[in-house]
Amino acid sequence: MTKDTRPHVLMISNNGTPTDRRIWHESTALRDAGYAVSVISPGRPDEPLRENIDGIAVYRYPSAPRGGSPLRYAVHFARSWAAVLRLSWTVWRTRRFQLIQACNPPDTYFTIAALYRPLGVRFLFDQHDICPEIYADRFDHPSRVVAALLRAAERLTHRVADHVITVNESCRRLLLGRTGTTRDRLTVVQTGADLTRLRLGAPQPERKHGRRYLCAYLGVMGPQDGVDLLLHAVRHLVYEQQREDVHFVLMGDGECLPDLRELARELEIEPWVEFTGWADDELISAVFSSSDLGLQPDRRTPFTDLCTMLKTIEYLAFGLPVVAFDLAESRRAAGKAAVFVSDETPAAYARAIADLLDNRELCARMCLHALWLTRTQLSWEHNRTRYLDVVGSLIGEPAQTAPTEPAGDPAGSNGPGPGPVQHDREGSHGH
Repeated sequence: MTKDTRPHVLMISNNGTPTDRRIWHESTALRDAGYAVSVISPGRPDEPLRENIDGIAVYRYPSAPRGGSPLRYAVHFARSWAAVLRLSWTVWRTRRFQLIQACNPPDTYFTIAALYRPLGVRFLFDQHDICPEIYADRFDHPSRVVAALLRAAERLTHRVADHVITVNESCRRLLLGRTGTTRDRLTVVQTGADLTRLRLGAPQPERKHGRRYLCAYLGVMGPQDGVDLLLHAVRHLVYEQQREDVHFVLMGDGECLPDLRELARELEIEPWVEFTGWADDELISAVFSSSDLGLQPDRRTPFTDLCTMLKTIEYLAFGLPVVAFDLAESRRAAGKAAVFVSDETPAAYARAIADLLDNRELCARMCLHALWLTRTQLSWEHNRTRYLDVVGSLIGEPAQTAPTEPAGDPAGSNGPGPGPVQHDREGSHGH
């Protein structure tokens, strides 16, 4: 058997594989370019700890709840760090790697990369999120000490990294100003819609449950994602505006999902709201192909203002007009394909939904603009080459362009392709 001499990339993610859109896009881009790829990530109880998925070696460790206090987050990330260190050594013994790509949060994996540096391993930091801003956004009374530690971890990660990629220009400008990273070491690689995976299909009228309109939400359901405000907007639409002709499908999971289900019961809007939980590509495509609007209810904060919302990119890929609050990166990404609401109240959000649904001519124009944006700017193909150029500059391009054996073969079997979706922002997303 011919020895596999492909350059080997180890990716580290704190989101599941292949559920994290960005990680899976990057992993498959590397594989298709001729690199060997291994991914370390948390896994659900129903997922195998070792698996080959379409030629990509996946190493999982059991995930644990991460919600609650800052202390619980610290414990969660410490356990994740220890699991990643152990599995990285497992991968190394199976097959040497030339590059570690670590994706945040947390900003602690630079310590693992530093351990492998004497062995000639390069370090690429994929900065999905701006952790100090996430911390300030998530907790009402953030500790100055914790905030300082997060900023220090960010600076150290940039200092150790051979190159940094981040998700949009807003993040790039912020990071250049406060981390000491030079312009030649920081590249924007935006996560785009994968048009080979998400495909517009025939509408399924039954998904509207006998109503005229369908509005969709996709993404993580955490305390900062605005789904509670969306539910109050639904109540306002139904009971104050007397609109019973709109059905809402909310796809995704997160620590707040049980509380949101209970809130829907308390608000007496259950007949109009459907929670699907985790959604796979088939369900997402079916719902989006049948929907009239995509919903982005994230409130404006210093964190969300910097986020490119992946859900919004995927709404646009299906030609869905978007209703969002007025966030800088959302306005940059969606432009005329979105309605931006300045008054962050349920009543204002509900009025924006109703007004847009009633203006079919405007919806049609926004649909065309959304499809144009996707095909000219926002698809993954527009960023794939830029990403591969960065990796090639660090470890060289493969001598061969076609993949052969998966790196390591941890399970000895091939699993399904990309499945459920949970990750939402990219960059501060982006969740």
